[in-house]
Amino acid sequence: MNAIIPTANNSPAVPTTPGAGVGASSLSASPTFSPLYQQIKSLITQSLQSGEWKPGELIPSEMELAGRFKVSQGTVRKAIDELSAENLVVRRQGKGTFVATHHEARSQFRFLRLAPDEGVPHYPENRIIEVKRMRAPAEVARLLDIKSGDSVVFIRRVQSFSGVPTILDDLWLPGAIFKGLTAERLNEYKGPMYGLFESEFGTHMIRASEQIRAVCADDAVAGLLSVNVGAPLLNVERVSFTYGDKPVELRRGLYLTVNHHYRNELS
Repeated sequence: MNAIIPTANNSPAVPTTPGAGVGASSLSASPTFSPLYQQIKSLITQSLQSGEWKPGELIPSEMELAGRFKVSQGTVRKAIDELSAENLVVRRQGKGTFVATHHEARSQFRFLRLAPDEGVPHYPENRIIEVKRMRAPAEVARLLDIKSGDSVVFIRRVQSFSGVPTILDDLWLPGAIFKGLTAERLNEYKGPMYGLFESEFGTHMIRASEQIRAVCADDAVAGLLSVNVGAPLLNVERVSFTYGDKPVELRRGLYLTVNHHYRNELS
């Protein structure tokens, strides 16, 4: 089942300098004006992307960062405020600011938007149907920003809530990034899949672009989700991005919403 997903066009700010410090010359050399805190935000993001601070690790204090970048503490605070709002870092009262990680309970439901009609959200059980390496079809390659025919890892899985099959996922991942990803490794791992991608493949999902439509279950889907042919489903098509707005996952999910609903918060 091939997914057709539109690409997103909003790209992050580009750091004005690759170095650790921000001096007057580097600011004046910028071809386009951006507020100072945005430049500091870009430099901090660059450090996150390079792995200077790993997911879950404490980053330097606002005072230390202010000294490093030779700016005021207030400028650093404003930059971190935006990074926190974008879920790249997490503030913990009395402890400091930490790099966001998919292993945190608060992050596990950020990309899983299906919620039960009754009760509290909980993470589903996974059943891996298929994992294989294949050549990327043209449309998959375009959406993952790789060449047609490049290696991709294809995953099909069924997710169940309280033993009831509810989600059928098809995923395509760039093969160059996800070397060594196998069905055995996915079955062994008990946490969220994005946590595995983060800890073992160095890929942290930052944001996603989704497209949702209503569809009917065909024969194959009906068998995997234990529903009648023609049963109504939500088709959720997603491209997920890591640092630098690089697409690293293409996903097509079919959701059964008899006892669940798709939840989103707009701000």
